[in-house]
Amino acid sequence: MAYDEELGDRVREVLLEDGDVDEKKMFGGLAFMVKGNMCCGIVGEDLMLRLGEERAEPALEEPHVRPMDFSGRPMRGYVYVASTGLKDESELRRWIRLARDFVETLPPK
Repeated sequence: MAYDEELGDRVREVLLEDGDVDEKKMFGGLAFMVKGNMCCGIVGEDLMLRLGEERAEPALEEPHVRPMDFSGRPMRGYVYVASTGLKDESELRRWIRLARDFVETLPPK
């Protein structure tokens, strides 16, 4: 499965502002790791975010957001945001900030 490389470039640009980011090919797409923990990624044309369970539940009420169900079962604490909800740069930054804020609470790997 190919992933949206333009979206990948946009995400990379935002994440690199705070440094300490690695990339890995995962899920047939691209994952961004912060301090060794998965933070977000691109699967197809969607942005995948690791928000933690407390932040993921309210995020599901927002437009363009759905549970991450890559394997057919929803993964707790993760969501997809459709590319149609990421046209505005401030929205992309907001989502990435939410994911990064959560991942910063985890111990480095």
